[in-house]
Formats: sequence, C-alpha cells, structure tokens
Amino acid sequence: MTADPTGPVARTPHGAVRGRYEAGVAVFRGIPYAAPPFGPRRFRPPEPPEPWDGVRDAGAFGPTAPKPPYSEAFAQYLSDPAIPGDDCLNLNVWTPDPAPGARLPVLVWLHGGALTRGSSAVPVYDGRTFARDGVVFVSVNYRLGVEGYGLFPDAPPNPGLRDQLAALRWVHEAIGAFGGDPDRITLCGQSAGAISAGVLLASPHTDGLIRRAVLQSGAPEISDRDKVRRMVRRMAARLRIPATAEAFAAVDRELLLRTQAEVGRLSSPVLGGPAFGVVVDGDLVPRDPLKALVEGAAARDVDLLMGWTRDEYRLWLVPGGLVEHVDRLGHVALAGAMARCHSGHEVPRGYRALHPEAGAAEIVGQMVTDHLLRVPLHRLADAHPGTSHLYEFAWPSLLPGLRACHALELGFVFDSGDIPESQKLAGQGAPHELCDEMHRAWVRFATSGDPGWEAWDASHPVRIFGDGVAHTAYGPRDAEVALWSAVPRTPPPRPAAVPRAPGAELASAMRRLRRSVGALRR
Repeated sequence: MTADPTGPVARTPHGAVRGRYEAGVAVFRGIPYAAPPFGPRRFRPPEPPEPWDGVRDAGAFGPTAPKPPYSEAFAQYLSDPAIPGDDCLNLNVWTPDPAPGARLPVLVWLHGGALTRGSSAVPVYDGRTFARDGVVFVSVNYRLGVEGYGLFPDAPPNPGLRDQLAALRWVHEAIGAFGGDPDRITLCGQSAGAISAGVLLASPHTDGLIRRAVLQSGAPEISDRDKVRRMVRRMAARLRIPATAEAFAAVDRELLLRTQAEVGRLSSPVLGGPAFGVVVDGDLVPRDPLKALVEGAAARDVDLLMGWTRDEYRLWLVPGGLVEHVDRLGHVALAGAMARCHSGHEVPRGYRALHPEAGAAEIVGQMVTDHLLRVPLHRLADAHPGTSHLYEFAWPSLLPGLRACHALELGFVFDSGDIPESQKLAGQGAPHELCDEMHRAWVRFATSGDPGWEAWDASHPVRIFGDGVAHTAYGPRDAEVALWSAVPRTPPPRPAAVPRAPGAELASAMRRLRRSVGALRR
C-alpha cells in the first residue's frame, strides 16, 4: 500500500507512524510493539523493536503469528486470515482524534482462538465502530501455539502472555499520542483472549495499567504444566527431536505448524485432551489467577464486565455432527463430562431434573460451559460486588443448530453484523437493534464503567441480550450454579473422578469421541 502523505501521523516510543483516514476515523495498522520473535529471539520473552528514522507507513495490517488454518468444519463458521512475515508482534489503532491531549477512553482487544489461532486482522474485529463512538480501539497480535505457549526446559514459559503484557505497556506509554487516556485503559478479550485478560488482571506486573476489563466467554485459568509438557513431547516425538526450545527452533516453521495441528486435533473444550495454555511461572503468573482475583487483593480497583453466550458449547459440538454423536453415547458421555468437570453424580442429575427434555449433548455442553465459564465468573463477581456487571447473550443464530453459540456475539459487540465474516456464524438478517444495544453497552463501560444496568449484588443481576427486549434477570439459572456448591475447588483424586460407567466403556467412548473431533479437524 502506498503511503498517503496527507494521512495522520503519530509518534510512538520507537518512531513516527503514518496512518489513514477512513470514514472519518484515523487508522494505524501494523505498528510493531516488539521485535520479530524469531532467530535468537525465538521462544524468548519479547524485546523492544529497533527504532526507525523518518515516518513509517502504517496503512496495512502487519504479519500474523504463525498458526495452522482451521479445519474445513470450523472454517465455514470462523474467519482467520494469515499474513506472512516475521514482524508479527504488532498492533493496530483506530482513533477519532489522533491528537495528544484528547484523553479519550481506550479499549485494548485480545483475540480468541484457543491460543493457537486468530489475529487482529479478523474482519469482525474492525475497531472503526468504537472510534466512531469516541473510544480509541487497539487490537493486538501475539505468539500462538507452541511458539507462544510451549513449555521447554531451556526457555522461559508463557512468551505469548508476555507479548500481551509488552503490548499493554506500549499502549500505556504511547496511546496519548493517538488521543487516548493511559489512565482509562479497558483490557478486553473473548475466549482465549478473555482467559489472557483475566490472567493479566491478576498479575502483579499490570498494577496501574488496567482501569477496566471485559471477559467475554472466558475466565482466568491456568493449565497443568505436565499437560502442556505432554503436548510438546508429543510434537517432539513426531518430529523425532528433543523436547527443547533449541531443537524446536531448528524445525521448518510450516512443518512445526502441521505437527502442532495434528497433535492438537484431539483437544476440545468439552472433551479436554492435549492443549496449550498459560502456566504458573512464579513471575508473571505467580499463582492461580482466579484465586488471586477471588481470594486475594488483585484488581480490587478494576471495573469488570463479564459475559457468556447461552449455548456456548454449540460451536464446539455442531461442526462435524458431534451433537448427534454425544447424544448416542448417552450416559457414557455424561460420565465423561463428570470426569471433565471433576463433579459428582449430583451435578448431571440436577441438570437432568432442570432440563428433562434435553439430550445428552445439551447436558454435557451446559455442564462444561458452566464449569469453565459461568461458575468462575459468578465467583469473580461475588468477590467484586459493586464493580462487576454480568450479561448473557441469548439471540439464536439463523444458521441450523448453532443457537446462541460461542463467538456469535462478536459481530454484535463490534456492530459488524452485516459483513460476510459475521454472517458465517449469524446468518443473514441479524437484528440491527441488538447490534446497537450490545455495542453501546461496551462503549458505555469503556467510557464510564457503567454498561447500563446495575452492578452485581446479592440479587445477581444479569443483563440478557437477544431474548426479546434487552432486560435484566435476577438470578437466572442460579439453580444450575448452585449445583456446583458441593464440587471441590481442586480436582479430586483420580478414582473419585471416575464415574459409574465401566472403565473400559468410558475409555473406549472417550477415545471414539476424541477421534471424531480429530477427524473433523483434519
């Protein structure tokens, strides 16, 4: 793209950048916040970029982090552009007023994608609508998969999370030049981006950097170090190399991505399986972030907006016909859900009593959704009353089977429901008024901390979007959350987690189910 000499110019800590005016909004794309994480920097913490002279063109999205493509089953619903190049630690800024002193609220976006996919270049994440409404919007690329979350004996853990911290520090230092207020930064994310935002919120390294946070369809969590090591070791075994950062750095990048995709195809939010994730590292993540936020003093002065979709699990199970497969497994699938959620028999029995007409897939899906999302977000709100706001997105997709699935709400949050990439999940004809309602709530929250309904208290107010006129429910589905009151806070010993189904039957069923997931991800 040829630089426009009339475009807006802003000065960053490493040099000046020239953006574009698009529909009355100033846009700067592909600004490096850290050096390319390859060569001697591979698998290492991020380092500052080399300063540049003159004015750098910032008219196009920068390279995306290395990642495998979505399988055909998921690609029909999710867009994930890939832009080649090494300089993938970059960010984008949309601003209504690129002038120092404007002091506008800032929203920093961390994309989802299971820490293995996604980027800031996904068209649904266009920040123009936020800038149009007075918010400086920043979207961030960070390292993914084994490059960002592999665990090696010869490299520091969590480099992808450290990328996000480096970007957040860049925003705090530089955003004033783009019209933003460094004292009014809202860190937000969806799915893996929400998990990341929650982990950063609990970190002592972000004190003073975050004024507000949005966690959409993700709660702060950590992965077991052995589980992440197993993922690395499985890749190493396929590649026939040692499980070290030095050995992985010598592997062709495309081969590494293919191997990662092959090993990771058995993972699923519903079924578990091998996966990359954030680990406790004694530094950036000194302890379990959920415990730090619930039991400790972390982020007590941070406003929280937290939400989920009514049928999160439908995106995990609908592609490839897994809903029908889980329904056929019946009680064996429920037994697997008990093991996945570390629950006793009282939990699936309670769900069955509350939803007598539901099939096994719906009960399994809602159990796992509540275990991963609603219960920890309720706990977070209980620990931060008065400064937390909760919501549920309930509008059902116009496409068969998806209902109010994971990631469906993003086109509404960004007020981008009319673009083809949003319609891949929503179908054509998503209601404009719902886009306006969701988007305005996020704008209000980033601006003032009040999205438009009362803060969490003993009455448990939850804003419902998409189930008729937007309204506030009090204690919706709290009966299901209450089922978890007897569930241990830590996983029980393995024998206690094994359900009544015969061990061989359960193991065989879980293998079949994981093979089904693997087949659809090929």
